[in-house]
Amino acid sequence: MLGLGSQFSDRVLKEIARYGELRGEWRERHHRWPRRERCRCAPLYEPAWWNNDPNRLSCNNCYNYATNYRTDNFAQPGMASGVTHNTTCPTVIPAAVADGLINSPAANDRCPKEGHLVALVMGPGWDYHWYRKGRNGYWTHKPGGTPVTNVDNNGNLITDPRTAARDGYTQFCTFMVVMHGHIKLKGPYC
Repeated sequence: MLGLGSQFSDRVLKEIARYGELRGEWRERHHRWPRRERCRCAPLYEPAWWNNDPNRLSCNNCYNYATNYRTDNFAQPGMASGVTHNTTCPTVIPAAVADGLINSPAANDRCPKEGHLVALVMGPGWDYHWYRKGRNGYWTHKPGGTPVTNVDNNGNLITDPRTAARDGYTQFCTFMVVMHGHIKLKGPYC
């Protein structure tokens, strides 16, 4: 009929079997890639939105970025609620709670079912810093009035803020949950 010869069907069956073997090998290789937990409620990592406008860049800090709440006044934990703090974990945590964040130390780097996860670290006696977990499971941050970034101080992707290179921010304080639309922030200037 088609003039393909008597060996054609044998050849097709061998190719099908070979394809199945290759497909099996590919699947095995595919499963070796590290899996990242997906955080469906977390904000997208969109550094250009935070970095490309000079006012947005310089007047929003790590707290604004971590909470995904633009105020253009360098928001400080507790300021919108009248709660003061100094640079210690036991004073910054309740200030952030007063703003509407939920202290979740047992989160252990796991995404909440609602809202998104943030982390507070401390440079004891001089400063604090915030990170936020993204949809892809990696962490990002905005150091003060500088650009948003997805790497730590050694240039590595941040898989866990507890183990990231953080320079002088040596103390990990807690994980907290930000419920979208349920927080209030305020800052002193800009």
